[in-house]
Amino acid sequence: MNARHFFLLGLLSVLGLGACDDDGVTPDSPRMFEVTVENVSQVFDFTGSGTFNTPAGAGAPGPLEPGGVYEFEFMAGPGSSLSFATMFVQSNDFFYAPDGDGLPLFDAMGQQITGDVTSSVYLWDGGTEVDQEPGLGADQAPRQAGADTGAADATNQVRLAADTYGNLPAISDVILVSLESTGATGFRLRIENVGTSTTLSTSDGMMQPVLLAPGVWVVHSAPDPIFTAGAADRGEGLEALAEDGDASILGNALAARTGLTSPVSPGVFAVHQTSPALFASGQADAGEGLEALAEDGDPAALATAVAGKMGVSASGSFTTPDGAAAAAPAFPGQAYVFAFEASPGDMLSFATMLVQSNDLFFAPAQRGIELFPGGIALDSEVTGEVLLWDAGTEANEAPGVGVYQAPRQASADSGPAENGVVRQVNDAYQYPDVDDVIRVTIRPTN
Repeated sequence: MNARHFFLLGLLSVLGLGACDDDGVTPDSPRMFEVTVENVSQVFDFTGSGTFNTPAGAGAPGPLEPGGVYEFEFMAGPGSSLSFATMFVQSNDFFYAPDGDGLPLFDAMGQQITGDVTSSVYLWDGGTEVDQEPGLGADQAPRQAGADTGAADATNQVRLAADTYGNLPAISDVILVSLESTGATGFRLRIENVGTSTTLSTSDGMMQPVLLAPGVWVVHSAPDPIFTAGAADRGEGLEALAEDGDASILGNALAARTGLTSPVSPGVFAVHQTSPALFASGQADAGEGLEALAEDGDPAALATAVAGKMGVSASGSFTTPDGAAAAAPAFPGQAYVFAFEASPGDMLSFATMLVQSNDLFFAPAQRGIELFPGGIALDSEVTGEVLLWDAGTEANEAPGVGVYQAPRQASADSGPAENGVVRQVNDAYQYPDVDDVIRVTIRPTN
């Protein structure tokens, strides 16, 4: 670069005509930005599901013989029910399960239901294979040449099993189902084979035990998660379970529909050059309103506190999803949009609650997101800079089922205090990845 070039640059600087960004704006000019916080999470049908295949005390998966027990633990919130299915092995396509409503897990007062629930379990016919005499059929699992070998049932609908051959044992002579509490929202289900070696009598004068096969379970709020009585099998794997004791196909189908569906809450933003603006990592909540946002999705107090902070040049709250008529959480497919003016050196901080939690919120690191990296106005997705934080103000419960979480609590600020510090969440529970819940983009608009 020669002397003439330096002279020209100096003259442009004196005249206020310095170098420009690609869009013609000088690097030190204030810019308007628009931020979109989009809820990209999937809507799931179930909060929990799984398979059970190994009898208690056994070293490997297998059928449940008389005296044996299958058991599994799960979490569920008020309003939830449990359904399960396990094959009556000495049949073509019979299985034990509750009806479409499942086993209710909480009573009208919100108290857990525990104890013997066998009276709510029925023996069902899958409607996929012609029935033969239980214990003697050549196309039944203990005797068939291979899986799925029997003739198709002409009455292709799930229905209560008919005692066509007069030898079906009473349900309570084969299976005992009980619920136990493992915590405020924790349960254990026990499925015990209470039969004996002589439970099933056959027309050839012989007696034999009834075995139960590996099965599936699912926590749900809407009815008919596994089948609909009077309707055909859905082709999701119930046939394999009811005919051959193979729970894997149906288990996978249920797993694909299981997860945490969560809104994100109204939130707060701040444009600043000093740190921190909204919270201090590793320190207790400052009592400025972060607790109300992180526990109850209420941004009002924090927005007011931030507006008066030194070093904050712009701030506000975002409360109404784009296109909505009123303030509300943003559900999957919805987004919050907010705008502000910023200058080189400014950082952006924001916070929005993961609603299906006790006090978790999404936010960038304490220092915020740089709005002019390298002197150029930021124009990109920044989800990678967003973290899931724990405000440390309320004890955590399993996400999506906790009784003190916003969708289920009796009133705001009602959970037990944690007396902790603000930190990235790190507890015994599993949470979705940030980018599976939200997507954040920042665009200059001038």
